[in-house]
This record gives sequence, C-alpha cells and structure tokens, in this order.
Amino acid sequence: MTAMRKLATRFDLFGWLSRAAVVAALAATALAAQAQTARTTRPALSITGYTIDAELDTATHGLTAKAQVSFVPPAGQDVVTFLFHPALKVTNIADETGKQLDGERSADGSIRVTTATPFTPGNTVQWTFTYSGILTGNEDGPVEGLKLASIDEPISYLLYAARWFPMTGYMTNRFTAEMHIRVPQGMRVFASGATGVPQNVTLANGKPGSEYSFRWNQPSLPGTIIAGRYVDPVSAGPGNVKVYVTVSHQQAANQLAQTANKEYDFFTDAFGGLESPRLNVVEIPNDTLPAVWAPELAAIPGNRIGDKSGIRLLANTMAHQWWGCLVSPRTLSDAWITNGMSRYGELMYLEDDSGKGALRSAIDDVAAGALAYDTTPLSSAARLDPFTPQFQSMTLEKGAMIFHMMRGILGDQPFETALKNALSQFTNKPIDTAGFEKAVEAQSKDTLTPFFAQWIDGTGAPQFSNKFAVYRLGNNKGFRTIGQIEQDLDLFNMPVQLEIQTDGKTVQQKIHVVGTSSQYVVETFGRPRHIVIDPQNQVLKNTPDMQVRVAILKGQQLAAQSDLTGALAEYQKALEVNPISSLASYRIGELLFQQRNFQASVNAYRDALRGDGTPVWTEVWSHIAIGKIFDITGQRDRAVNEYRLAVQTNDNTQGAVNEARVYLQKPYKEPEGQ
Repeated sequence: MTAMRKLATRFDLFGWLSRAAVVAALAATALAAQAQTARTTRPALSITGYTIDAELDTATHGLTAKAQVSFVPPAGQDVVTFLFHPALKVTNIADETGKQLDGERSADGSIRVTTATPFTPGNTVQWTFTYSGILTGNEDGPVEGLKLASIDEPISYLLYAARWFPMTGYMTNRFTAEMHIRVPQGMRVFASGATGVPQNVTLANGKPGSEYSFRWNQPSLPGTIIAGRYVDPVSAGPGNVKVYVTVSHQQAANQLAQTANKEYDFFTDAFGGLESPRLNVVEIPNDTLPAVWAPELAAIPGNRIGDKSGIRLLANTMAHQWWGCLVSPRTLSDAWITNGMSRYGELMYLEDDSGKGALRSAIDDVAAGALAYDTTPLSSAARLDPFTPQFQSMTLEKGAMIFHMMRGILGDQPFETALKNALSQFTNKPIDTAGFEKAVEAQSKDTLTPFFAQWIDGTGAPQFSNKFAVYRLGNNKGFRTIGQIEQDLDLFNMPVQLEIQTDGKTVQQKIHVVGTSSQYVVETFGRPRHIVIDPQNQVLKNTPDMQVRVAILKGQQLAAQSDLTGALAEYQKALEVNPISSLASYRIGELLFQQRNFQASVNAYRDALRGDGTPVWTEVWSHIAIGKIFDITGQRDRAVNEYRLAVQTNDNTQGAVNEARVYLQKPYKEPEGQ
C-alpha cells in the first residue's frame, strides 16, 4: 500500500478528522487538484467543451474512446499541452480538417500537440483524440497511490480526477460535455445530464451492450462516469433523489435514500435550487476516493453505506453540487471557498440534524485541521501540491472555519442570504476570493477587509488571555467588571463573544477585539465568578487543548505516510501538553501495535483507559486492541475478558461492539504477511 493510499484510508478513522471527506478528506480535495495545474492564474488554454464516445470492456479492463475537444488556444503559441492519464495510449490526433497532428508524451502523462496551421487569436478550435488502454487501477495514474479509474465488475469508474480524457485546469476550467458511453449489457451508467433511455448496441467484442447518452450544456465539471450492476433505484420524498447500490448493500438502501432526500432538502433551503433537481446517489468501490461528485451525481463507497459516519460524508459530497458544480474556484488559491463551504455545509447539516452541541464538538476537530499546517496563507495555496495534508487542511478545514467565523459575525439569516447571493451571482462561473468578499460585504453592509486580510492573507490564530477586576456598584445595582483581552496577533480585528457566569444569570456580551490588547466593561446584577472568551467556539484560536489536537492530527498524517518516528514524536508532544490525553495514548498504542511491540502497545492502551476519556470511543477500541494482543500472544481467556469489557461500553462507534462480538466467538488472527 503506497503512502497516499494509506493516507486516504487512515484519514477516515473514527471521525477524528471528520470523515466526510477528508474529506471529502480526500473527497473534496482529491477533487481539488493536481500539482501540475497549481498556479495562481488561470491556464492559458481554455477548454470549452467535449464530445466523447467511449466503450468499456470489463472482461479485458479496456477503454476505447474518441474525444472531440473544443478549446481556445493560448495566445501566441503553436504548441498546446493537455493533461492525460499515463496508462492511456493516443493513436491519433486530428484537427477540424482531418489533418493528423504531432503529439509528444511527457513523463507525467501530459501530451504536447503542435498545430498544423497557426491559430487565429480568440477562435475556438476542435481537435479529435482517439485513444485506448487498460485501466485496472493498479497501473500508474495521475496521482500516486490513488485509484481514479478502473474498468471492472461489478463497478467501473472513470473519475474526472483520472484525466481519462484530454484536459486542463483541473477544478478551475469549466466545460460542457456530451458523452455516449457503451457498456456490457446489464450495467447502468451514471454521469451528468442523462438523455433518454439506453439503446441496445453490439460492442466491439461482438457481445450485446447498452449505450447511455449524456449532455451537460452549462459550463461545469461533468467529467465523471460510473457504471455498475446496481439493483433497482430507491427514493424517498418526491423522487428526484435516487439511490443506486449493489445487491450486497441492498438492505441499507432505504435508509440511505431517506438520508439523501433529507440532506438534499436541507441544502436546497440553505443555498437555493439547482439548475437540475435530479441527483443520483451511487455506490462506488471502497478502494477509490472517499467520495465523488459531479453535476447530478454524488457517490460514496459501499463500506460507508449504512454506517453512521456516511451521513456526514454524503452531506459533504452533496454540498459540492452547489460549491464545486454550480460554482468552482477560479484558481486553486480560491479553492477554500468551495472546499471550505462544502465542509461547513456538512457541519450545518450536522447541526440541523443533531443540534448545536454536535456542531461545537465537530468544530473542535475542524479547528485542529485548520491550524495543523497554518504556515502558508490561503491566498498562496495554489503553490502547494493539492494532495498534501497541508493543502487539504488549508482549503477544507481552515476554509470551513472561515465560514463559521463569518456566520458568527453576520448572524444566521444574513449569512445564508450572503451564500445564496454569491451562488446566484457566480452561477455556472468560477468564483474568486475578491468576488466572494464583495458579495458578502453587500449583505453585511460593512467592510470585511480586516477579516479577510487576517484569515485569507495571513497565518496563525490568536491565543487569548483575560485579566479583569470586579467592582461592587452602590445602591444594590450589581457589579461592574473591567477587563482586558490580550492576544498575540497585532492585526487581529474581530468581534469576540464573552460569557460572564455570575451568582445569578449568565450574561453574554460581544467585545470588539482590535490588536494585542482590548479593554471591556460589563455590568451584571450577580457577582461574576468566571469569564469565558468565545464560549461557542466562533473564533479559530490557539488553546492548550487545540495544541494537543493539532499534534495528534499531524501524528496521524505522518503515520499514514509511514513516518512512524515522526508520528511518535508528535504524539509525545501532545502528551507533554496533556499527560492524560486518552487519544494521544491510544494513537501511540496503535503505532506500537503496527510495529508488533506488543508490551509497549498494551501499556499505551492502558494509559488511554486511565486518561481523560476523550474522545469516548478510545475506551471501547482500547479494550478491543488489548484483546487482539492477548489473542496474538496466546492468552485467550484474557482476550475474551477485554472483548467483554468492550461490549459492556455499549459504544458501537465504527462498529466497535459488533467487532468485539465477532472476536468473542473467534480469536483474532493477524493478517497474513504482517
């Protein structure tokens, strides 16, 4: 397993990073980019549309295709570069007149094509590419360690991220697409803009097949194809949202349909209607991206269907219908808008479904991701490789926190109105930070330059401290508190909520914090006993608890990349800040388990059980891990006792209780080759 594939897998453990993407951790970011196009200006080449005919042969894992590409060529150049999947072989490139063109393949798979006649500035050109290849997902692809294209049974997929057609400006170049896809008989095909019923055809191998046609006429990102053997669709509500799963997940289809319909209605209320009300929620294999989205299409892996964490994953994926499809980033430095709002849309749905307490808990995790690699401004994000943890943390997590803070400044209703206005203004267009700022300021009726300067162009987060003195007022009028909020960012300029807990009523007051020191005066009837800065976690800030979370997050990411020494060092940093951190001890136990240092691993898991119990799931999974170690070392009675303790917690996070019951019946055995 390569480092990146490990990263995609381990990012999703137990929801510590918020699973919906890491979302999409990798969903939304894997759909955010590629280093070859990571630049702060739009590509000189602008592709406006495609007409693609393709045939999938699942028996041979083969793809044969012809793609007519309409584009506006770069000014003053006679050589055009297209990004393309390295495993696909181009057999012919022809211009509008049918004249064959010369193409040169680069090591990264891109193709440099020389025009036969000089381009006319501003004119649209149409070239036709004929190509074929074998796609199993195991060959070299555009991103090392990620399976982005596979032609197989029972599910085949050609993701936009795979560059299975000649392309440019990943996530920033919007285009239209007409596609005709032929597949073996019995397979259903999903893409953007289905037209009519499938037609019976004979495939190139002589076997019967079906041809599905799609047409998406508005500029967007309609480049994903999913084909598979799915049971009949399930829907809830008016039926515009349909769920397609394989027979192995059929029992969970009704619940998924209800969730999907509920989420679709929530986002429609929050963001406004889409151009097409149709949405297909489709199962994809477990070994590709954690989620996939395109116009009219939201796909999640089969192992998340029926799993509680899949609710948030689907919400994040569905939010991309608005923030990704309806509007897209102008450059990758603007990806914080679409990635961040899809992430925050996920949290908005969580709040609506489970309450404000669930939102506050999730915000803690998102804030840790926002601060994990906060050394580069979001305005410079396009300089980074978008598949790195740094780019993901910045655009997903810090982006979400910016929207959360913006909501706190504007208020709930003005915030939603500002989002709707931005979507309306930039429908079917790319959106950039400057344009988004203007759209929000139009709603707030106030300048937000200090806010955007701090969080888009700057780095770091404030670490607040509070000094105050309490004075009794005469004539039984209560108390006056005179205080001073201090923090370490000289340019900080934001309203911050104070919660004054008194002998009687708790008082809330908003204080405008400017610079490193800001005074405040609060009058209360009851004597103040405790003052909390930002009690609702509306501001991204540094705290000792956040330092623990950040260190653990960075440790997880290093472990996912097989840097176990670096990961252990980060976990130890977390324990230096909080010696009773159950999560830090659990992660150390997990790391030592991988190294088969069983005694040290058990010690760490025992420390987790004796720790602060945060998060709660560390208890059940520590018992299971200790039980596994006892099974491996031939101590079955002690293993059974640990599994029983796990069951007694009644905490089925990520199926923990179910797994413990399995090992009560049958001893755990290490996977072969471990």
